[in-house]
Amino acid sequence: MTAEPQTHLFLLAGRVPGTSHAETLASAVSYALAAERLGFAGVALAEHHFISYGTCPSAIALAANLLGATSRIRVGTAACVLSTRHPVALAEEAVLLDEVSGGRFALGVARGGPWVDLEVFGTGLDRFTTGFPESLDLLLAWLSGAPRVGADGPLFRFRPVAVVPRPRRPLPVWVAATSPSTVEAAAARGLPVLLGMHASDAEHADLLGRYRRVAAAHGHDPALAPHASAHLAQVGADAAALVRTRLPALLAGTREYVRVDGSPPAHRDLAAYTEHLIQIGAVGDAAEVRRRLAASAAATGVHHQLLMVEAAGTRPEVTANIEALAAALG
Repeated sequence: MTAEPQTHLFLLAGRVPGTSHAETLASAVSYALAAERLGFAGVALAEHHFISYGTCPSAIALAANLLGATSRIRVGTAACVLSTRHPVALAEEAVLLDEVSGGRFALGVARGGPWVDLEVFGTGLDRFTTGFPESLDLLLAWLSGAPRVGADGPLFRFRPVAVVPRPRRPLPVWVAATSPSTVEAAAARGLPVLLGMHASDAEHADLLGRYRRVAAAHGHDPALAPHASAHLAQVGADAAALVRTRLPALLAGTREYVRVDGSPPAHRDLAAYTEHLIQIGAVGDAAEVRRRLAASAAATGVHHQLLMVEAAGTRPEVTANIEALAAALG
């Protein structure tokens, strides 16, 4: 991702009833190849564990595959969950992909959630609740271009070691942010944010107002941060009706989350949430999709947009939607 206004696809690799995990992942790859063929700037890949809402457990691994299968588009993560990863291991992989792809890799990271993932990977709830800033700082230190990096914090402590491969330049990082605390963590470090598709333009504008205040207080120019926003996008005369019919089956996968403390996760009314996404997303005929995306950019100042295109569920229909979006956005 760059500072120039661009449109990418946001790929969940979400499984819908009647498809296998393998078929779902193969479809995600095909959508990325369609993005290259149809002129999109790139793709951003989601990462989830143990739920069918997203069958990609390693966005950086899938990014590596797609970088090898493409020659033009940017391939990014939206986002690698930092609470379940060692920052140095993730940074090493990011530098590797940036180098071998000729600079086409874009790293986005997220705090994640209080899910059982923290138990499975042994990082613990503290990595989610209080450890994100320390993890983020260690990641940034490794990506800074410094020849050696060490750590002496509560979570990470090791002697200075050589950075190999060493990045030729400080690598950019985006932070997926849906909460004020995560926005503030990004702003304090001058990092751009990835805004989720569940929030309205007004909510995004409020978070970005907070970002500007915190960034300025820490000596960063908030105007330099190339923020991005995610949007549900479906083109067609019957787009809203199609989304109402199909999207709840994909969203049902969010009900598979398991909280690490054993408490039951909150469950949205799927029909109501689908309607909310239709109202705030880019759903309608070509003119309406263009209008909604332009209105969002005008309201928030975010011109770097990630389009979630998989609402229809089946590969032929999602591919047709990608083609229609390419034609609509010209």
